Amino acid sequence: MKSNLSTKNLKNYASQLLTKKAMYAAAIALLTTSVNAQKKPLDLTVFDEWQSIGMKELSNNGSWVAYQVNAQESDNTLNFFGLKTDKNLSFHRGEQSVFTADSKFAIFKIKPFYKDLKLVRIKKKKEHEIAKDSIGILNLATNQVEKLPNIKSFKTPKKEGSFLAYLVEKEDLKNDKNVKSDSTKTKDKPVKSAGKDKKDTPLELVLRNLISGQKKSFKNVMNYEFSENGKQLIFSTKQEKKDSLDQTKYGVFLVNTATFVQKQLVDTIGEFKQFAFDEMASKVAFVGTTDEEKKENKTYYLYHTSTNNPQQIKKTELLGLKKNWQVSENRQPKFSKDGNFLFIGLMPKLVEKDTTIIADDHAKVDVWSYKDEFIQPQQLKNLEREKKRSYLSVIDFSNPEKVTQLADLDMNQVEILNEGNSNFALGTSDNAYRLISNWDLTRRRDYYIVNVKNGQRELFAKGLAGRVEMSPNGKFAVYYNAENGLWSSYNIETKQTKVLNKKLKVKFYDEENDSPTLAQAYGVAYFTDNDETVLIKDRYDIWEFDLVGNRRPENVTNGFGRKHNITFDINQLNEELKTINRDTQLYLGAFNNQNKQSGVYQTIISKAKNPEKVVMSNTWGAQKMTKALNANQYIYTKETFRNSPDVYVSTNFKDEKKVSAINPQQKDYYWGNGELVTWKTYSGKNATGVVYKPENFDPNKKYPMIVYFYEKLSDNLNRYQAPAPTPSRINHTYFVSNDYIVFTPDISYTVGHPAKSAEDYINSGVEALKKNNWVNGDKIGIQGQSWGGYQVSHLITATDMYAAAWAGAPVVNMTSAYGGIRWGTGMSRQFQYEQTQSRIGKTLWEAPELYIENSPLFNMPKVTTPVVIMHNDEDGAVPWYQGIEMFMALRRLGKPSWMLNYNGDDHNLIKRANRNDIQKRQVQFFDHYLKDQPAPKWMSEGVPAISKGIDWGFGYENTID
Repeated sequence: MKSNLSTKNLKNYASQLLTKKAMYAAAIALLTTSVNAQKKPLDLTVFDEWQSIGMKELSNNGSWVAYQVNAQESDNTLNFFGLKTDKNLSFHRGEQSVFTADSKFAIFKIKPFYKDLKLVRIKKKKEHEIAKDSIGILNLATNQVEKLPNIKSFKTPKKEGSFLAYLVEKEDLKNDKNVKSDSTKTKDKPVKSAGKDKKDTPLELVLRNLISGQKKSFKNVMNYEFSENGKQLIFSTKQEKKDSLDQTKYGVFLVNTATFVQKQLVDTIGEFKQFAFDEMASKVAFVGTTDEEKKENKTYYLYHTSTNNPQQIKKTELLGLKKNWQVSENRQPKFSKDGNFLFIGLMPKLVEKDTTIIADDHAKVDVWSYKDEFIQPQQLKNLEREKKRSYLSVIDFSNPEKVTQLADLDMNQVEILNEGNSNFALGTSDNAYRLISNWDLTRRRDYYIVNVKNGQRELFAKGLAGRVEMSPNGKFAVYYNAENGLWSSYNIETKQTKVLNKKLKVKFYDEENDSPTLAQAYGVAYFTDNDETVLIKDRYDIWEFDLVGNRRPENVTNGFGRKHNITFDINQLNEELKTINRDTQLYLGAFNNQNKQSGVYQTIISKAKNPEKVVMSNTWGAQKMTKALNANQYIYTKETFRNSPDVYVSTNFKDEKKVSAINPQQKDYYWGNGELVTWKTYSGKNATGVVYKPENFDPNKKYPMIVYFYEKLSDNLNRYQAPAPTPSRINHTYFVSNDYIVFTPDISYTVGHPAKSAEDYINSGVEALKKNNWVNGDKIGIQGQSWGGYQVSHLITATDMYAAAWAGAPVVNMTSAYGGIRWGTGMSRQFQYEQTQSRIGKTLWEAPELYIENSPLFNMPKVTTPVVIMHNDEDGAVPWYQGIEMFMALRRLGKPSWMLNYNGDDHNLIKRANRNDIQKRQVQFFDHYLKDQPAPKWMSEGVPAISKGIDWGFGYENTID
């Protein structure tokens, strides 16, 4: 067909097309500019607006969702969402919600205003001057809520009924007629209590039947508890000191919740607590003392009786009790599920202090001995816990006066089996390995099967470096031995041991272990019904091992995980689900290790075939689902780097309902996007990392880049990072929003050479990214905290490619840090350098050259990079003198360096004010060196001690802040 267009016309037509195309492009650009103009970069003043999801749970019938929205510097909000009505009920300052077992009501606390609690923390108000906690009672059928003021605590039965019991705080309103008592209303004034709250103040207890509306009050109550089925309520009372003429009966009382009839169990003034019922609420037990209140070391006794015949009971003088041992007040008694056994705690009597000693006449000294199982700082750190340690013992109701001690000083941990129905228990002892545990984290233990009837012990695993999992019905001990990588089962009845994975080539322990420690197992996923089989994980797949017969092992996921680089897991769907059925459909959490997608697959264990994909996406969270107790309803959160976590529910994961929608303000700010990158390290290894780019990224623009690292971070590709003041890391979101590139490389380590390993992965990754035109190779900073701070400190001695560096709580001298103490735990630091993060693999005297090679302090003269060190004087993990050693070296060498010590703060900053402060300094520091912004006064002039608390140095010339 011949064209009607001449050459001239073709040129004109082409010109018109180009003009229209240019106009169209310009219009699109203008629209884009207009849209982007509505957005702005994040600034430090908006952090307080950002919210996060706190607790989330489903009612037992799966019809209601409760979820909490937490604010950074404001009041939290509690929400209830009806899945059948799509109605959301929101309660300001609501927290700690509980659904009643019958799913008819929800009870929750209403906290005082955040601003008032903050004033208490900064000592401008006293606790008794602000409103007390209140509670809300939400009727899930009518959506009506009742609010009750001044509630100290509340409880509901765990498994049945719609009963509620709560303790009411005391009020003193006589002197202030204008004070309202309802702290649940926004404009109410605070309630004035009768004085400072005391833990041991008796209060009024109210019992309510939420269905019928019936209620009853009880005076002077101290402790209370429901039976799990809600049929009984027990409480103890206490006489108020000020009322010595009070003729009220005191002791322990039992209330039948069906009739509200009250019966007295104990009619003696004393302290009674740790109440426990058996499953049918036919028996009750507790501990108590009648000693004078002021006595320091009281003697406690066990009380127990039948609720069907609750005649007055007296303290039980237990037969078989060892000399100088007594009932522990710190362990709640527990009945076996069948009610045949009662498990209690015993403890050695504490030595009485000599109150006549004058403190100044005697030395205060800690005596350290080389024979001590634990060093003195660790002993002192755990002192209060050890004073309260109890040792499991049992009463067999065939002889209810006799106690059999199951645990003691030689074997202090005993775990009951099959909810106490088993005649056996699992005993554990680390006594023989405590001394070496100061430097060897293998954590060896001896494991015993303990006869509940007579307390006899049978050793079945000595010096095991691994873990033991007991089958729910108490028939088998399944354990992993890290020394040979084998899982075994031990039949408690037959006393036979069977190795489970001996003939399998796949590894059941950490395949990527790069430290000089024994690799740990991926773990037990679940047991199946009747203790028939156990499901154990390898790196990717789930295997089924027969415990009862001799069936060969089966790969439940059929090798699909390893083939496709997907890790499967089975979540603990709810605390009541102890085993799973082999023949029912099961949802598996799934994570793709290559592209970092997550989601859900489904399978049937007994089929052992390829699992079927339900959903996989570039999100994080759905693989961590939990389930309603009595309904096929699942709850989870989902998030991406761009989308904050929100709550979702689903019955099948294909159709889901989004329940929450937090942080709507994010639409007003520039955000960013994360993408995986790969490269080859200098040594030829494959490496992975994540690059975060600004939302309005322009490939023709050169961006400054901050490199943040720890060990491996790429699995966080789809994790949200809310804008928030930092505890000493960097907030990726803030910097990306403000036109920075952020790079987080993964690092693998060679034993003995962690510093060179960091160079190999981090520097090679940076070099690879510098090949992109959009990276400004002259404006790259590095930042790390703790182990990351150590690596920062090393890298600036090994290269001059970085324009700025920030090291939080770094170790710079492994020779001096090796012999130090982790003051947070009281432990020796030796294990860290030999076995864990530092990965030296040898003692200081075995390989001093490795400790020097990996200590940046010895190479400080090579530093050319300006650096900020943060190290705080109450750091419980890394001694702050490490930061001092680094700073003093750089200062003497005349290197640009600053050190921040947040007085009284920890390894990672805890106090919000300090986090706000360091966030601002971090931004100013990197903006100066990477964006050529002016240096603030704290950098250019410093902040002398005379200006502390007056001028923080944030300003620039001639300014005070």
